[in-house]
Amino acid sequence: MRPLEVDEPTEVGPYRLLGRLGSGGMGRVYLGRSAGGRTVAVKIVHPHFALDEEFRTRFRREVEAARRVGGAWTAPVLDADPEAAVPWVATAYAAGPSLTAAVADGGPLPTHTVRVLGAGLAEALTAVHDLSLVHRDVKPSNVLLTLDGPLLIDFGIARATDGTASLTSTGVSIGSPGYMSPEQILGKGVTGAADVFSLGAVLAFAATGEAPFRGDSSAALLYKVVHEEPELDGLDGELRELAEACLAKEPGQRPTPGELARRLAPEGAARLVAGGWLPGALVEQVSRGAVQLLNLEAGQREAASGPVGFSSPSVGQAPTAGAFGPPPAMPTPREAPPAAVPEPRPQDTAPPPGRRPGRLSVSVAATSAPESDGRGRRLSCTVALAVAGALAAVTVGSVFVLDLLPDGRDNDTSGSGSAYSPAPSAGETAGDSSPSGVPARYLGTWQGQGTALDGKLPIGTFRLTVRRAGVGDELGRLTQTDQFGGVCVDVLTLKQVTDKQLVATSVGAKTNHSGCNPAATTVRLTPVGDDLVYESDSADSGNPRARMSKVE
Repeated sequence: MRPLEVDEPTEVGPYRLLGRLGSGGMGRVYLGRSAGGRTVAVKIVHPHFALDEEFRTRFRREVEAARRVGGAWTAPVLDADPEAAVPWVATAYAAGPSLTAAVADGGPLPTHTVRVLGAGLAEALTAVHDLSLVHRDVKPSNVLLTLDGPLLIDFGIARATDGTASLTSTGVSIGSPGYMSPEQILGKGVTGAADVFSLGAVLAFAATGEAPFRGDSSAALLYKVVHEEPELDGLDGELRELAEACLAKEPGQRPTPGELARRLAPEGAARLVAGGWLPGALVEQVSRGAVQLLNLEAGQREAASGPVGFSSPSVGQAPTAGAFGPPPAMPTPREAPPAAVPEPRPQDTAPPPGRRPGRLSVSVAATSAPESDGRGRRLSCTVALAVAGALAAVTVGSVFVLDLLPDGRDNDTSGSGSAYSPAPSAGETAGDSSPSGVPARYLGTWQGQGTALDGKLPIGTFRLTVRRAGVGDELGRLTQTDQFGGVCVDVLTLKQVTDKQLVATSVGAKTNHSGCNPAATTVRLTPVGDDLVYESDSADSGNPRARMSKVE
């Protein structure tokens, strides 16, 4: 999550915004909090869409469709205003990584976890299809892993199957290459069987760490889905049988979601979830991330339980002009006073060594001070995290997005950065250097968990490949995958080589989404034992740091 920029809204409807979770082609998603303490995800569409009446009609229909969806493994829409100057919608916030991020971080999931995942998603699709809706975009980044079970999110492109004319623009495909069904790709009629095909691909990805259809371009993926059989190496037994059945080319040959759910969990997914369904490493990650985010604001009172009423009649009723209040406020730098910093409480401190901690608590302070040019200067939050034990089950919903947290790959091959120091002298270059001048101990692929704010804020998985390079050449690329499946890529250009560390200029890749920091920063790579420590001087990003182990 990134801090709010000075030109971003601080309030939307009845919700105060705490930070930006991600962005994409349709709009931006923010972490917000209601007056009653409910943590929500607020999607605000890009302003230019607000001028398109066809888009407003489609958005209103999507919100109404999402409002109808309910069940244990899906999330409700809490609030929305399709008629606002800038339309927005709010859903409950889901504390847990996407399936994309979880697999990128820890590899394929255990068989038991995959069975629970499949059963929960199958039950979710049963509820969706019972309403004559089709999700149309079931994929790993739209599946969240929470302590309470898997959640299927993003009903923003669901369409009723009752014969209503589609408002999708001609030539626009709805779905994601590699997970779309053949009939979606060929533009044929789409039914619930299309979601079953996508679910089979998701199960294969969860169990093997690889999509069942692979290619280096969207065109290649689409061709393979239509004409070739899936690659299911690493899958066996009943899971393989079910995945193959789901991935049948003909819709009529695929099982129904109800049949899948019964095969995977005869007594229901809830019973399996209650017995523990996530591996230990994921439980710890979800617990820490949930506490940090749900207690993000200084002085915030305890979150109220129970449903939150709609703040406007815009969902499910005919809208009336002016009924939804003012558009999202775009504050001037002087409109945001510094937040009060609470005094630390005894229970906020970590337990002494040797004692098993018994609760989780987080205190946060955020301040803003003016720069000399009048712009507000953001100071990173200070988070004190006293960890422990198992987090009480957090019932949360989904981020309502249209692929706003993309897991796209970076294909930019151009180097970045323009200011470099002169080549190091012979005395500065380490003795075990490779012919390029980069010491051999740095070369290879490294991976580890990144943190910001002096280690208090988890920011996902860092993966860095260092290669031979001279000063001024591209040293490697750092890929950060956050807890929500968002991916940012930085291009590192070698700046200096010394006996103790490498210094590089880091610039965001051109193909990054807008949620990534594009500014040039200086990073240092320092060997520590068998590991490599990455440190960035980017204050805007909270001075990220990661201790990485060599994986290749």
